[in-house]
This record gives sequence, C-alpha cells and structure tokens, in this order.
Amino acid sequence: MNTNIAGRTLLRRNTVCTVLAQAVRVLVQAVYFFLMARALGPGQYGAFAAVVAAVAVVYPFVGNGSGNLMVKHVARDPRLLPECLGSASLMTLATGLPFSVLVVLACGAVLPPAIPISVILFIAASDLVVYRFVDVACLAFQSVERLCWTANLQVFASLMRLVGIATVVLAGRPTLLAWSVAYLTTSAVCALVAIYCVLSRLARPVFSGLSRIRGELREGFCFSTSLSAQTIYNDIDKTMLARLATLNATGIYAAAYRLIDVAFLPVRALLAAAYPSFFRHGEDGIGGSLRFARRLLPRPVLYSAAVAAAMALGAPLVPLTLGVQYGCTSEALRWLSLLPVLKTFHYFAADTLTGAGHQALRTLVQVLVAGLNVLVNLWIIPAYSWRGAAWSSLASDGLLALVLWSCALVLRPRSAPSSGTAAGLAPAN
Repeated sequence: MNTNIAGRTLLRRNTVCTVLAQAVRVLVQAVYFFLMARALGPGQYGAFAAVVAAVAVVYPFVGNGSGNLMVKHVARDPRLLPECLGSASLMTLATGLPFSVLVVLACGAVLPPAIPISVILFIAASDLVVYRFVDVACLAFQSVERLCWTANLQVFASLMRLVGIATVVLAGRPTLLAWSVAYLTTSAVCALVAIYCVLSRLARPVFSGLSRIRGELREGFCFSTSLSAQTIYNDIDKTMLARLATLNATGIYAAAYRLIDVAFLPVRALLAAAYPSFFRHGEDGIGGSLRFARRLLPRPVLYSAAVAAAMALGAPLVPLTLGVQYGCTSEALRWLSLLPVLKTFHYFAADTLTGAGHQALRTLVQVLVAGLNVLVNLWIIPAYSWRGAAWSSLASDGLLALVLWSCALVLRPRSAPSSGTAAGLAPAN
C-alpha cells in the first residue's frame, strides 16, 4: 500500500510539474507560432511545415529507439542509466548524420523546387543531429521520473525558438532561409544546455561496447518504426499538401493543426509522466497496464472534450490573431477540433500495449494506419486540398483509437503475468 501511495504521489507530482511547465510552454509556443506565421505568411510557413513534416518521418529512426529502450530499462533498474545513456548517445550520432544526407536528397527530389536546398539542409541538420541530443537528455530524466527537468528543457527549447524568430523579425529579414539558420542555431544552444544538465545532474555516459546495441537493434527498430508511423499519420499530409496542392493550402492546414498540437500539450504531459509507470504496471501483463490506463483516462478525456468544444466555437477568432490571409484556417480548425479526443483515446491504448510488451502489435497497427493514411491522401488531397487532409486525419485517429483499444481488450483475458523483461518485441512498440 505504501508503495502504491508513493507511486501515485510521484506520478501526481511529476504530472503537476510537467503541466505547469507545459502551460508556460503553451504560452511561449503560441507567441512563437503567431509571430512566425505572421512574419512568413502562408506560403513560406507552409514550405517550412512541409520540410519539418518530411524530416519528422525519419526522425524516430535516429537512435533506433535507444531513448525509449533507456526509459524501459532504467524504469525497472536505475543502475542501468549510464550504460543506456552511452548507447543512446552513440546510436544518435551514428544514425543522425547519414539520415540527414538521405533526407536532403529525398526532399530535394520530392518537394517543390521553390523550397531552397539550403533550407532543407539546415532543418535536417537541426532536427536529425543537433536537437536529437535534447531528446536523449529529456528521456534520460524521464527514465528516472525527474519530469521537472524534462519539462524545463522543453520549455527552454521553446524559449530559444521564440528568441530565434524574434531575432529574425527584428533584423528585418523574415525569410524562410533566415529562419532556418536561426532554427539550427537555437537547436545547437539547446543541445549544449541539455548535455550539460545530464552530465551535472544525472550521470556520465558509459560506452560498454556494441554488445548491448547489437542485442537491441531489432527491438529498437520496432520502437522507431512505431514512432515514424505515428509521425506519418500526424504530419505527412503537410508534405503531401505541398506536393499535391499549394504551399498556401499547406500553411492554412498546418496553422490549424499547430493549434491542435498546442491544445493537446497537457495530455501529452500526463502521458510523459505516466510512461515509465506503464512499463512497471506492464510487468504483470496487459491487465496491469490496462487497469493503470483506465484509472488515468477519465480526466484527460474530459479535458480533450472541453478543448474540442472551445476550438470549434472559437475558430472564427483565428484570422484576428494570425491575419486575414489565414481566414480559411477557421474552417480547418473546426474540422480538426475533434482530434484531441481521438488522440487521447488512442495514445492511452497505445501506451497500454507498449508497457505490457506488445510494442510489435502497436507498431503493426500504426504502420497499417499510416499506410492507409498515405493512400487516402494521394486521392483526397488533389480532389479536396486541405479539407481532404483534415478528413483523412480524423479517420486515421479514429481508426487507431478503435483498433488499439480492441487489441488491448482482446489480449487481456489471454495475458498471463510476466516475470521480468516484458517490454518490446514478444519472445525475443
């Protein structure tokens, strides 16, 4: 009982700390987003969103899931932190550089020629190499359930983005190229600060050779594939809009989706705080992680429903803040307003499966939905532009919620308590 009370207290403290930090982050990101959207305009903002979305598809493969594996292992045995930290750092560097080159080549061939290669290069280097070390640091703090440090690093990153776009605007050069340079520069500052925090507050990485890395390549790839599929059904529509429609349409849709992401941050904060606990409860099989998810779920659902109603009613206010050129974003926001509710359901079901050792099943479902999303977008975007992308997003998130919860409920009677390492691929997210 005392252990349960301590666990609930820690979860509550981490959640409150994360939510408070995320509230600051929401405010900072809102200012940053409005400033960037107004300064660049729909065309240039749409180009930026298209490149970021394309890079985001590859982003999870950098590190090959080593950050998630660190959370899994350290949540169960904190003594493994230095070794896991070393593996994650090494894998991040070894995979980030080649993926950056591949992404630049692919984006240069697929995206409209109006987007300069230099812009793609700066964004790819920022997200796939430099900023990836910020994520490693955040996951390291998350693995030992020091979520305040994770949240503070994320807030600092948002502040640096704000400083970057403000500098570009004040310098009188609000162009896509100038912003991409500032984007890379601010990422470098964030990475240096994050590395210092880990070394001074947690541990120094221990490089124990390649044996651990080789032994977890398959499981890590499963985590990476899951995250990449998640990125595809969340963000690939922006890249496809840039290719199959117009950059203005991309900017309109990306602005509405960005507002959805900002509104969903408190739920993400709770999920981040609870992520290590899903692994601990999952040691008893999916029944344990499912009970944990059901206990947490009601309040996030109520919050998401309230947010959905507020966005649907407040959508006409969007052009007053972003400018008249974003007039159609009001309609896009109304269409997308149900997404927070659908995302809440499907993320809780997904983490339930991951915590109980069914990451492979979660990955399979996400890959199938991502593939379906791409196929539907190939038809619906040329026909209906950003409206088609919105309909496809709603269908994808709704299907994910339905299938993932069905999997969790079907598996529950068949699950036997596991004894030890139940995460990742079954016999061998």
